This record gives sequence, C-alpha cells and structure tokens, in this order.
Amino acid sequence: MKTHHYIFLTTLIFVIVFYNEDIGLNLGIVGIAYAVLALYKTPGQNKTREFLIIFVMSILSSIAFAWYGDFASFLAVLSSHLLLAYRSRNRKMKILLLIPVFVVNGFTFICRFFNFDKWLPKTNTSGLLQKVIAFVLIPLILVAIFFGIYAAGSSHFADLFSNYEWDVNIWQLIVITVLGFFIAFNYWNFAVERLIYRQNHILDNEFGEAAKIQKPTYSFLDLNSERMSGVISLFCLNILLAVFIFTFNYEQFVEVQKTTIQLGEETHERVNAVILSIIMAILVIMMYFKGGFNFDVKAKSLKILAKVWIFLNVILIISAFVKNTEYIIDMGFTYKKMGVYAFLILSLIGLILTFIKIHTQKTNAYLFNSMVWAVYGTVLACSFINWGGIITMQNSKRSDFAVNFHLHSISFSEKQLIKYAEEKKDEKLLKEVTVKTEQQKQNTFLSKILFYETTKTK
Repeated sequence: MKTHHYIFLTTLIFVIVFYNEDIGLNLGIVGIAYAVLALYKTPGQNKTREFLIIFVMSILSSIAFAWYGDFASFLAVLSSHLLLAYRSRNRKMKILLLIPVFVVNGFTFICRFFNFDKWLPKTNTSGLLQKVIAFVLIPLILVAIFFGIYAAGSSHFADLFSNYEWDVNIWQLIVITVLGFFIAFNYWNFAVERLIYRQNHILDNEFGEAAKIQKPTYSFLDLNSERMSGVISLFCLNILLAVFIFTFNYEQFVEVQKTTIQLGEETHERVNAVILSIIMAILVIMMYFKGGFNFDVKAKSLKILAKVWIFLNVILIISAFVKNTEYIIDMGFTYKKMGVYAFLILSLIGLILTFIKIHTQKTNAYLFNSMVWAVYGTVLACSFINWGGIITMQNSKRSDFAVNFHLHSISFSEKQLIKYAEEKKDEKLLKEVTVKTEQQKQNTFLSKILFYETTKTK
C-alpha cells in the first residue's frame, strides 16, 4: 500500500469506531490498528530493536487505555505512537527532536495537504481514485465547510435544512472525519524540516574531535582560572551540601514529632527542596563538563569533587525516600506520595546518568536523550499499573480507612472496595460501588472501559 492508502484507511477506521461513541475501547482499537500498520509499512532497515520495543509498548499502551481509559494511559498511547511513527521513518534522528517535528507538522498541515503531488499518487487522470477525489471528495469537503459558515451567518439559510430529519449526525461526522484525517495525515505523512534536521548532530551523545580541544569557555577567564573556579565552587558546594544533609536528617528524624498536618506540609516542602537541589546539581555539573574539561588531564580534582557531590546528592535522595516512607506508614498512601517516589527515582536516575556522563566523557545531550526514555518509562508504568487499586488495597488495612475518599477520589478502586465491603458486611458501600460500576457497564461496546467489565458485582 502507498502512503495515501494508509491515510484513508486509518481515517475510515477512526470514523467507524468513534462516530456516536465516547472515548473508551475504540481508542485502544485505533491504537492497535496504527501500530500493526506501522509495523507492516516500516522498511526492514528501520525495524531495529528499539523500534520493535516501541511497537510492543504501543500495543500494550493501547490495551492499557482500553482497560482504564484514563489520562495516564492516554499519554502512554500518544507518546508510544509518536515514537513509533518517528522511528519508522528515521532510526538515527534524536528523540529530543520528536516534539518539534510533530508540532511543526501540526501547524503546516494545511499547506502540506494542498500539496497533492507530494502525497497522492501520480497516475493517469482517468484513474478511478483520482476521479473520486477530484469529483466527490474535494467538492464535498468544500461544500461542508462553507455550509457551516453560511449556516452560522444566516438563520434563514440554516432553516432551509433544519426541517429535514437526518439519521446521521452530520456535524459530528464532519468533525470526526476531519480529526481522523488530520491525525492520519500527520502520522503517515509527517515531514522533518531541514532546520530541524540540521540540529540532529548537536544532540549526539559523543563529543566530536573539535570539542576535545582545550579552550576557555569565557573570554574573561583562562583555562587554569576556569578549572580552579570549578574546583573551589564544587568544594564549597560539597561542604554546604554535607551540612544541609545533616540538618535535613536532624529535622526529619530527631526533632520532636509534629502534628499530622505539619508533618505532611514539611515533608512535601523538603522533598521539593531535595528535587530542586538535584536539578541544580546536575545543571552545575553540566556547566563545567560541557566540553574540554571532560578530556582535561589536569581536571582530576574537578572530576573527583563532582563525583563526591553526586554521591552526597544520592544520600539526600535516600533520606527523602525514607521520610516519605515514614509519612506513608503514618498517614497511608495517596497519589501525591506515590508521585514523590516517582520524582525521587527520576532524580536518582538523573544522578546516575550524570555520573556516567563524567566517567565515560559523554555530552550534555546524552543526559537529555537518556532522561527522555526514563520519563517515557515512567509514563508507561503509570498507565500499566492500577495505582488506585494498590492505594485502596493498602489503605483498607488501616483502622482509619477513609471509605468515601477512596470511593470518590481514587480511580479504579471498585474491586478493592467491593472486597472490603464484603469483608466488613457494609451493605451501603457495596450498593454504592455496585451502582457506580453498573453505570459504567451501560456504555455501548466501543465506549466501554474494560476494567469495569471485569469488575464483578452482585
């Protein structure tokens, strides 16, 4: 099949599964269809191990959305399929350029659409497809657009057509068709602008030969002064961080226990300070190790101090991790506390990658390229795992279990709440959960959320 075949086929699938339906199982079906077609369309040289992994993640994230239908699974579907389309066309383009590529394509859609020679086949004018496009599709689209404009501008014009009963919701059909075509066109026919492509080499993980030449970063500092500035700065920062770690742990583990509200507020404030500290630490190291100092034989002291600073920041993360665990033991699980774990783990990954960057002489772009995959993995974890169910299951073991909070504020907690209600013989709770679940089951097939379909109620 040619590119235009994929565009029209996926547009048709999109219209069929979304017409008169809410978002649910249908998006999962569309996601799987896109992934399978992308695998079939991708040339053999681009079917790398990375591409195949993303393909599997695209299928799994589509299933996850069909199962949960929440924002996390939607984000996983979106990111997975953008990555899949990106890698199917070019296996060497840096992943950081993905967002600029698709943003630019979104804005240039109209221009690229009317450039028919670039995406429609160059065939004999007597061809059936070309006649359908020229004599039916294009006039139909133009008539539909101007009909909407004229109907909005004249009530009498709109009344000429309002007395007829249509079995088809024409406005919804137009919107869904346009949206489906927009998605399909940009997925199968996106372009990488030259300006973006030229930036690809800047994001290499390895230094070029020119970057290894020793030269000062700033005109007002020579190499020796800049190197010594880094040594003094990192030495002072290490001392400052060591003192902060001591006071941080003293305040959290030694001082007199405070009220629950104070404990929660201070825990989040300190964790925010820790995460900000880690980000600033990585940025400072990137400032000194962006070029020549990675290969400077006289920069051993600078490298040692940088690695010590990384180690001290790891200790800081462990302290925050322990405190958040203690807070969970005292107060129970919430989304925010689970999110703290996620941010701390990402911060730890960032520090490990920074250590690797210094030790193996990688570019600053290596950090960003690698962290994109770490964030992508986090998105997948959020979409695949029922965190709401885990939170409810763990908190239900507590004597202060807040039933209403978990019923109304925690997503996908129904299975655990039904189990809890049966154990406690709470008929009121069981009835509320059953009503909520049965309402979800009333959706039409393509709008269903599979999680609720597998939730058994009495």
